[in-house]
Amino acid sequence: MQIIAGLGNPGPRYAENRHNIGFMAADAIVRRHSSFGPWQKKWNAEIAEGRIGSEKVLVIKPQTFMNLSGQAVGEAMRFYKLGPEDLTVLYDELDLAPGKVRIKRGGGSGGHNGIKSLDAHCGKDYRRVRLGIGHPGDKARVQAHVLGDFAKADQQWLEPLLDALADNVDLLVAGDESGFMNRLALAVGDKAKGAVGAPAGKEPAAKSSSKPASKPQSHIRQARQSTPDAKPTGPMAEMLKKLLGK
Repeated sequence: MQIIAGLGNPGPRYAENRHNIGFMAADAIVRRHSSFGPWQKKWNAEIAEGRIGSEKVLVIKPQTFMNLSGQAVGEAMRFYKLGPEDLTVLYDELDLAPGKVRIKRGGGSGGHNGIKSLDAHCGKDYRRVRLGIGHPGDKARVQAHVLGDFAKADQQWLEPLLDALADNVDLLVAGDESGFMNRLALAVGDKAKGAVGAPAGKEPAAKSSSKPASKPQSHIRQARQSTPDAKPTGPMAEMLKKLLGK
């Protein structure tokens, strides 16, 4: 059995926040796979059980607010006697551009309070699926950014990303992380270029392939350029050759 935990804050006030992309991903998985029953409440969390491929999976959304996410996930792990190797966590990542995804196992929290809580309650060697939301560019704006709703422009990459994640989560469950990442990258492509929070960068200026227009030439000059050099002939030419040389 495996546990997939999506992180976020409970309640309609936070539902569309960037910080809640983990909840959104969990919802997309349960919607996509008909083996999952309705959401139930247990361990101070919302849970749904089903099968993905040949594996039994528990999808969990802690309802303890982000900073205490590890409490609910830890209880579920102890109930099923599972270890960190059986846990996958989906969450928002400031340090990735919008729509970018990275996977790692173990490591630091990167300042993410939900991950800090999970590390404390579940151990550190679980799989982390980091879903990029972009950085606002100024540390003072980070809180407003993560607790702000996704902008309309973000929907062009967010919806394809969540759909692809749900459609291909069987690869993740089976351990094919590179295959899973490739499918997500293909789904999103370059749709996130205009996203709010995307790292600013200047596109290189395109070089013009057209040459500057040449100065118009008179018909006399054109005629001179197209006429082959004529060799002087006749008696006078022969005499000049003798006097002047070649």
